[in-house]
Amino acid sequence: MFLGTFVPRLDDKGRLILPARFREEAARIDGTERLVITKGQERCLSVWPASAFAEAADRIRRASATGSLASPRAVRDYLRVLYAGASEQSFDKQGRITLPPALREYAGLTQQVAVVGADTHFELWDAAAWDRYVAEKEPAFADLDQDDLFRGVAPDLP
Repeated sequence: MFLGTFVPRLDDKGRLILPARFREEAARIDGTERLVITKGQERCLSVWPASAFAEAADRIRRASATGSLASPRAVRDYLRVLYAGASEQSFDKQGRITLPPALREYAGLTQQVAVVGADTHFELWDAAAWDRYVAEKEPAFADLDQDDLFRGVAPDLP
């Protein structure tokens, strides 16, 4: 599971050193050091271990076929755009990945990058954009009853 937020610096060649625990988790999940980087929602990048990305895309296709998601055409269009903007990368000897220019531009990544754990994958945000996002979204969390929220997914909790 990818957890936590880290703020490494992007170098002039578009390389980013990922936290050691994220590298270890990616290798544990995938058995390799291959990652798939895609355009995410809210102008961030989503980074998946390659096998987890393939499984997620397969689940989307299957859900579309059963009618539990958007129309098959909408899913086909979404996957087409998703795959077209994706890049497969591996860690170099220093634990860095290279972010292609088009993906850096999409997410507005320049120097400070927020690496944000998101369970099965992680996201890359411009650090200032991430701070704005959290500041905007966090006040609404006060309206959530945390006990009810967790009881809904884990009814055995006290």
